[in-house]
Amino acid sequence: MAGPGWSARDYDRITERFVEWARTEDAVRAAFVIGSRAREDHAADEWADLDILALTSEASGHLREPGWLSRIGDPWITFLEPTPAGQGTERRVLFAGGVDVDFALFTIGEIEAMLRFDPRAVGTAFGRGFRVLLDKDGLVARLFDANPPADVEPASLPHAAVFEQVVSDFWYHAVWTAKHLRRGELWWAKLGCDSRMKDRLRQVLEWEAAAAGRDPWFRGRFFEEWADPVILRGLRTAFAHYDEDEVWAALAATMDLFGEVSRRTAAALGVPCPPAVEEHARALVAQLHSTRP
Repeated sequence: MAGPGWSARDYDRITERFVEWARTEDAVRAAFVIGSRAREDHAADEWADLDILALTSEASGHLREPGWLSRIGDPWITFLEPTPAGQGTERRVLFAGGVDVDFALFTIGEIEAMLRFDPRAVGTAFGRGFRVLLDKDGLVARLFDANPPADVEPASLPHAAVFEQVVSDFWYHAVWTAKHLRRGELWWAKLGCDSRMKDRLRQVLEWEAAAAGRDPWFRGRFFEEWADPVILRGLRTAFAHYDEDEVWAALAATMDLFGEVSRRTAAALGVPCPPAVEEHARALVAQLHSTRP
């Protein structure tokens, strides 16, 4: 099935041109396809992008200088951002017609260090499957045979201090959001409610899913498949339009959802859920709401 302006063949052509270009670049020693176009579980559909990870013999300027992209296709939009695992930077590119490709370049030394010291980051990139595009020096065997990328584990379950940190972060920002609502800073208040607080809710939902043996994937991917259906229904009223009354209502709904999920997750993990944190935050939010003009 094809998307609005692209097809699987368009992605194949970009991949082929990348390999042709990489063969001529002495610094590029190996390259892989990772992500949905290399895995069987939740394999690529017509909306999937293409993720290419290349290994270089030395620090490369190719991420900073995008001129080489014209050797591969016609780049319409391109910019830099951190990789999903937080290790390094990738160049995101929208080629002509909407062909969406992410290029991450790491030195061989950086990958070796991650294999030794941060196997979870390597598992995030390679653990659900990868496809070798180029291997000039037999690097795949050298790097991965001794330390194969582990299958991606469900979200690691937190110890008590980590759980308390996330719970405290959420309730602090509930008060923070209410303060900005009272100040009239609707933009900031909406970001607090519908970004920061929702991200902490997602984190606790991931722990709940992992504790129950469900796979929460990564940063909310396929959220509708693994999250609690009751929470999904509750989220219908937990996001706001750019409207003060709606943000107040979404804040209340988000607090109710988080309170329920955090207590349930704490019980499943066998860690304490500090009740005073929620109690104090709710009291302050109620006070701020009740004294609105």
